[in-house]
Amino acid sequence: MKKAILLLMAAFISLSTFAQAHQPKADSTAKAAYSCPMHPEITGTATDKCSKCKMALKPVKHYSCPMHADVTSNKKSKCSKCGMDLTETKTKH
Repeated sequence: MKKAILLLMAAFISLSTFAQAHQPKADSTAKAAYSCPMHPEITGTATDKCSKCKMALKPVKHYSCPMHADVTSNKKSKCSKCGMDLTETKTKH
């Protein structure tokens, strides 16, 4: 009986580990990499144009705190936790 329980526990742990290790990764295109300089709510890809003013979309800059990765902004500012300047985060376009 102990062997059966140990075998079931081992199988459960193996399956749960496999399921966690093979979850699909978040789509990197979910975040807009480009937006209109005049209308930041208009987003798209490098070849798109703004639907309001027809300007070419520009790369969006992302800033984060070097000490607190959860503090982010789309403009240069200070960290709300430690007061450090936010630094530009490199993104792939």
